[in-house]
Amino acid sequence: MPRPRLVVSRCLGFEACRYDGSVIPDPVVDSLRPWVDFIPICPEVEIGLGAPRPPVRLVRVGGEVRLLQPATGRDVTEEMRAFAASFLDSLPPVDGFILKNRSPSCGIKDAKVYAAPEKAPAIGAGPGMFGEAVLSRFSDLPIEDEGRLTNRAIREHFFTAIFALARLREVVDSGQMGALVDFHTRNKFLLLAYNQARMRELGRIVANLQRRPVGEVMAAYVVGFRAALARPPRRPAVVNVLMHALGFLSDGLNPAEKGYFLDLLAAYREGRQPLSTPVGVLRAWIFRFQEPYLSAQTFFSPFPEALVSLRDSGREER
Repeated sequence: MPRPRLVVSRCLGFEACRYDGSVIPDPVVDSLRPWVDFIPICPEVEIGLGAPRPPVRLVRVGGEVRLLQPATGRDVTEEMRAFAASFLDSLPPVDGFILKNRSPSCGIKDAKVYAAPEKAPAIGAGPGMFGEAVLSRFSDLPIEDEGRLTNRAIREHFFTAIFALARLREVVDSGQMGALVDFHTRNKFLLLAYNQARMRELGRIVANLQRRPVGEVMAAYVVGFRAALARPPRRPAVVNVLMHALGFLSDGLNPAEKGYFLDLLAAYREGRQPLSTPVGVLRAWIFRFQEPYLSAQTFFSPFPEALVSLRDSGREER
């Protein structure tokens, strides 16, 4: 497996840097440590607020949201914006972000916005100031908070995307057209599950009938591949992939085996079985029949087996 490179909020198990001087152990971040290269960051500490510190909050002032520290009266909006721009400019190529939810700096969608610095109700929610800069600059990368990653479907989509993008980053670094062709071939089932139209578009890019330079082809492929993995796959598309895979193996299966698998597919389609159940059966048959094309497909092993977890908050966004 390649090693994805992720930016992560430093308070998520790396350092006691929250406003109250605490650290927050996170099981998802901990599970990723053997497999991922992390770049931890605490924007509030980086602009000199220290830890512990009086908390900051997002406050609507006129028509603009500002980042204020009520206890001191400081407005750190411009400092945070300047830090975010400088930090994001300095990053090496990265494959995704895990940021602290509800944080006025790092939140990506659920940071509270208040009507006044003190003794005022929340009037809305949105991204924190650093999180907003990340979303603006890296809208084509997987960006999640640790709260959303408690949902199994969201988490597995995130894992799938970051490992796929890390593989692609290695291909781009190689500068070899053959490596890109091999990457596309190995990811055909994954792309078919995620976005069939994008899969065809990426196939045309790899074919390179216009004879464009390799660097230009790679850049176009990266844009299309990131767009293809922008949203989780839909169940009907995944069922289509599983049926397609079954076609490679069906000659060696007896009617009872086929019937059992079709029952599993129906249960998955109806939400009564996780995807791992029919995929696990297919993987066993792939090993049994030594089917070379399916063996190479990342769809059947998109991220390390050790990261598979049954933990699920059930709070999936539809």
